[in-house]
Amino acid sequence: MATMADVARSAGVSVATVSHVLNGTRPVLPHTRQAVLDAMDELGYTPNALARSLVTSRTRSIGLAVSAIGNPYFTEILQGVEAEALRHGYGLLLADPHDDPVHEREVVQLLHERRVDGLIVAPSAQPSALLGYLERHRVPAVFLDRLVDGPRDIDQVCAESAGPTAGLVTHLAGLGHRRIGLVAGLPGLSTSSERVAGYRDGLAAAGLPYDERLVAHGESASAGAERATAALLSLDAPPTALVTANNAMTLGALRTLRDRGLSVPGDLALCCFDDFPWADLFSPRLTAVAQPGREIGVQAVRVLLERLDTPDRPARTLRLPCTFVHRGSCGCPEEPRPSAGSQQPAGRSPHSTKGPVS
Repeated sequence: MATMADVARSAGVSVATVSHVLNGTRPVLPHTRQAVLDAMDELGYTPNALARSLVTSRTRSIGLAVSAIGNPYFTEILQGVEAEALRHGYGLLLADPHDDPVHEREVVQLLHERRVDGLIVAPSAQPSALLGYLERHRVPAVFLDRLVDGPRDIDQVCAESAGPTAGLVTHLAGLGHRRIGLVAGLPGLSTSSERVAGYRDGLAAAGLPYDERLVAHGESASAGAERATAALLSLDAPPTALVTANNAMTLGALRTLRDRGLSVPGDLALCCFDDFPWADLFSPRLTAVAQPGREIGVQAVRVLLERLDTPDRPARTLRLPCTFVHRGSCGCPEEPRPSAGSQQPAGRSPHSTKGPVS
């Protein structure tokens, strides 16, 4: 079995240099680092992770706690986290808190007990137990996607929410709609409250009044959105256009419309927050706000590694821009595939000159 000394001889460097490459304890010139890595490959050298963690007090592992892992948006985040962690030589331990505050606290403790160097968490709507644990044990952590008020030493990474949602509303208003409904997310999540705020901002920008009856909470889930959409359609004066606040709720809203024999955009125009891989397979294709899920994951890892290197630096919140993906469900003419040329920063929506819709 090859040893560090064997690697050092093959690469023409000292054992200390091999150690620095493996443990990241001191900068190494790129060509020297590559020579060490090439020697490791040639000799089949496998570092002893346990021994290395005893030397560095780090396991070079990150814990990721994200609910709804099957959601394409969170899958993109997971891909970004994994790729960036691997690029820096870190492994990944994954847990699904199921958006349950009690389970969230338990899985975070479990990951911490596995001696991960830090945690990346998409917090639930009631994160007090989570915050208490992180504070008591001084666990380096980054919150992603959902923001939490209060923690002074926890970094946060998310996409913009309010502005892009306002852009969807003003786009629909520009098409002549005067009664625009919102299927909102789970109360207590920052993403839900920010998208409701963006909805109200969009109405105000379009000179439209806010009517609380046109906002129904879909609990961030497909089944909840089915009920919320049904409630909106049952109003004496139902909306002529709808904004759905995440991809799961978009599917629920579409299911309700289908069950009632209603067409998009003929009977109801639709814009959705969250693009997803099959959004352009619907007929019509779905006009959406696309979040930079993979980049959110990448940035969360980078921010966490900065925290590990500089534990006392001030916490920061990083917001990433979204993209407006203009298709046909809003009632505009379908644009030719591919639609890359129709993408633009969310909130800067094209408007048609279509007259008012009653």
